[in-house]
Order: sequence, then C-alpha cells, then structure tokens
Amino acid sequence: MRKNIIRITSMLFLFLTPSVYGQQQPAPIPNPTSLPGAESRVYKTIGEVKLYLHIFRAADRAKTEKLPAIVFFFGGGWNSGSVNQFVKHSERLASRGMVAVIADYRVKSRHGVTPFECVADAKSAIRWVRAHAGELGIDSNRIAAGGGSAGGHLAAATALLRGLDEKGEDPKVSSAPNALALFNPALDLSVLRLRESLGERAMEISPLHHVHKGAPPTIIFHGTADTTVPIKQAEDFCAAMKKHGNRCELMPYEGRTHGFFNYGRGDNADFKATLRATDEFLVSLGYLKREPAIK
Repeated sequence: MRKNIIRITSMLFLFLTPSVYGQQQPAPIPNPTSLPGAESRVYKTIGEVKLYLHIFRAADRAKTEKLPAIVFFFGGGWNSGSVNQFVKHSERLASRGMVAVIADYRVKSRHGVTPFECVADAKSAIRWVRAHAGELGIDSNRIAAGGGSAGGHLAAATALLRGLDEKGEDPKVSSAPNALALFNPALDLSVLRLRESLGERAMEISPLHHVHKGAPPTIIFHGTADTTVPIKQAEDFCAAMKKHGNRCELMPYEGRTHGFFNYGRGDNADFKATLRATDEFLVSLGYLKREPAIK
C-alpha cells in the first residue's frame, strides 16, 4: 500500500502547484517558436498565446505524393516540457518518408491551465494537421499521434475521448488520429492524487476508461521499473483494447525507468531500439516501406 502511494505521488509531482511546497519557483521557460530543419506554423491562438506546430519533411519528397504523418506531444506532467523532446524522432521519420510534426500546447507552469486544456490543444493540433493535409502533402487518413508520459496521455486522449474540443473549430474535421505510438504514457487517471486535484472529472480524460471498439492500432513502450507511471497502466490499457477487438502491442523494457526512451539517455541504445520498433510498427500499417536488409 505504501509503495502504491509513493508511486502515485511521484507520478503527479509536476502537476501540483508550487505553493504546495512553499517555495518560490523560477519563471517557466517558454518553448521556442521555431526549430532547426522544421517549418513552424501557428495552429491555435488563445488570447495572446500562440501555439506552434513544427513540421519536418524530407527535402527530396515527391511534391504530388500524399505522405503519412505523425504528431508528437512532449511530456512534462501537464505542467512543463519541451518541444525538443521528439526532434530526433521527427528527423528520422521524416527521412523515412513521413511528415513528422511536433506540437506545442499549453501547460500549467507557463499558462496556468489544467489537463483539460492540454487535451483541447492536442485535439486542435490533430484537427489542424488534417484540415491542412492538402497543402502539407499529407494523407489525411494516415495521421498517427505519439507522445511520452503526459504527452502519451494526450495522444491517447485525442484518439479515444469524445468532446472536449475547442469551441469554434469545425467538428466535421476529425481530431482523432489513425494510429498511436506511446512512450510510457499516463493512461489511468483514476489515481488518487489526480482525482483530488481534478475531482471526479479526472475520469473524463482517462484513456483507459474510454477504450471502445474501433480505436486506432497502438504500440506502447514502457519500462518495467517505471515508478512514475507504473507499467500496469499499459498492461490494463492493452487488455481493454484487445477486449474490444483493437490492436495493441505492449513492448516492456526490463529494468527501465521513466523516460528511458529519450534521446541522450546513456548510449542511446533504448532510443534507437524504440525508434526502430516504431518504424516497424508503421511499416506494418503500410505507413512506411520496409527498408532493405543490410548485408
């Protein structure tokens, strides 16, 4: 019981307000409005806040070909996080023939929002990409979403949650992705501390509790030693997906902790392994062509 409480507290540490700890926190650093090698576009304006998408595409792509896309959401406990997290993933997948997009979204430390606004922004990002698929050279029926930790939660939320769309957007343009690639995602928001912060509404944005038939094919990468988001969440989620006849692949990484997949961790072996498996998953969906074997 004590271990479970520690795990839950750890998972939601970033979401708690600084005043809880009685310490003055430094001013949050805003995300950059551009990234090297990417085309950056504003996809949403809320008051004075402009949110950007950073779009990576191969320079030698055929102009008439409609390419698959993937939209990444960074992690950070719905409180912080950097758009730089998935740059290396995006560069690699763009070189493989995808349009890779990194989405900025509002977070608590920078914008004073709750996870509900984070979900609304994520849905706006998917909807914007689909609405602009023609000019971006994207196949609107092959748009995947990915993310790590809270970003993984947002990717799953766009796929499974109905409603919570930003007012004024065109509901005829779907905000749901066609596939999911999730990295140690938060999928069960029924945990005690989050329900204390959000009340019973936490269940409204808990992906595990909104799995339904027809959900998009999903792959999940999770460390078995993750105490921030225990792997049981991924196990329960995949079980629920399969119960409804959906495809869900869970790839456990023995002894790995939270964020093990990130570029720059150790010798990058886990980054390379999870990215390779993501590539193979996308090949299985017909999003990418299989690379020729190296002799």
